[in-house]
Amino acid sequence: MTTRIADDRTTSPLRWGVLALAAIAIFCSYYESDAIGPIADLLGRQRGFTQSQIGDLTAVISLPNILLAVFNGLLIDRYGPARVTLWAAVIGFVGAVLTAIGTPYELMWTGRLVFGVSEGAIFISLVAGVARWFSRSGIALATAIFLCLARVGSFSLDTSPSWARSLYDAGWQPPLWLGAAITGAGLVAAVVFRLLDSAHAPPMSARRGESAHINWRGIWKFDLSYWYILGLHVLYAAVFFPFRQTYAIEYLQHVKGLTLQEAGNVNSGVFAAAVFATPLFGLLADRFGHRAMMLSLGTLLLPITFIVLSLTNLTPWASTVLMGVSFSLVPAIIWPATTLIVESRRLGTALGVITLLQNVGLWGSNRIAGWLADEAGAGPAHPEGYATMIWFFSLLSLAALTSALLLWQRESGPHGHGLEIARVSPAPRAGTA
Repeated sequence: MTTRIADDRTTSPLRWGVLALAAIAIFCSYYESDAIGPIADLLGRQRGFTQSQIGDLTAVISLPNILLAVFNGLLIDRYGPARVTLWAAVIGFVGAVLTAIGTPYELMWTGRLVFGVSEGAIFISLVAGVARWFSRSGIALATAIFLCLARVGSFSLDTSPSWARSLYDAGWQPPLWLGAAITGAGLVAAVVFRLLDSAHAPPMSARRGESAHINWRGIWKFDLSYWYILGLHVLYAAVFFPFRQTYAIEYLQHVKGLTLQEAGNVNSGVFAAAVFATPLFGLLADRFGHRAMMLSLGTLLLPITFIVLSLTNLTPWASTVLMGVSFSLVPAIIWPATTLIVESRRLGTALGVITLLQNVGLWGSNRIAGWLADEAGAGPAHPEGYATMIWFFSLLSLAALTSALLLWQRESGPHGHGLEIARVSPAPRAGTA
């Protein structure tokens, strides 16, 4: 009976509606996530916020991800991804409204903290939800489209000072109310997702007794392939996001001599490429398989990027192309590959552990890279000081490549989960974790 329900859901035309709703919800979450960046100058000039206060408004949303990520995953396994998505969307909307009210500062900070609770939960619940509506042969393309819309959310926020200029001209608060409204649209999408999902009994509900209580010990019983792909999740994120989001622009300015505008354009090309190329790589994975091999090739581009950037005189756009391809390929494959390795009833827990360790890695990598740059005196007067930071990111990328190669080796043998096979059967392999 359970298998039949799963087959009905993963072949139903409604799955595309579910994907659209999930994409809308994640678009709205990603838009609000970085809402402080475009108004940072306004907060400084109009409200007298210090740089530390402004920085805290962005940093605080990571705290709940570290503290609650595994718990969120366990809740998904216990109550189902659609229900957790709705809970997270409600919390996110409340956080966005508190942020938009914004006075006093402590209320705005609290709003960002509350939104962080949602931001950490809604991503993994939506990934798990999409995985339950798409067969194993179509999950890579579905997840890639989902991630593509997440990138569009970030891109829309970055360009909002242009298309919503009148709001920014009116001061710091109207753009935040726009973010709250967009977050409200995400809540509506989550409500419809929950209603649609509840109308078609998920496989998990037919096995309610298996998840009748939260099992913390089950975290240590995942298959070895899961730990390899977890290492890749954590290490890849610890290289890509700290470098591209925190240090790349000033590196391009101080080392390559670009203006702020030129450096920003070069850096943004990585994210623009991901919007268009991510679904393509997801489709290729579904049709031809070789997912672990593709992850290895995509990760290999990271150390090559740093070699080209630091040891050659090639245009900085060459490194942007390399990292853009890598960032399009790896996320498009790694999330659906994770859903193939972990059985659906434990997927929430698996994604929660990944999210927890990713956020620890992001925090640690940012702090270490900044400390290395400070110790070496990196800056416009001493561009050579950035070399130690680049070496740090290069070594991390080699560690990520090692995880990818170990995953490829295991998946190519008798203990594989079908990552290298095209059009994987929707029926789970007996004995997988």
